[in-house]
Amino acid sequence: MTDDKTNTGGLDRKLISLDEDYEVRDWAEKFGVTEKALRDAVRRVGNGVEAVQRELGGR
Repeated sequence: MTDDKTNTGGLDRKLISLDEDYEVRDWAEKFGVTEKALRDAVRRVGNGVEAVQRELGGR
């Protein structure tokens, strides 16, 4: 399911979408990692923000 582009309140706080380049870019910046590192983490643990944050060392 795609994001609602009319809802511009910032990052979706619970899920990371690898289908949206801007989300990958924004979440990678937030966590201080490369886009590849973010994509790899999501593939390992799923797209839940908390799980990805734990996987990336709590950054």
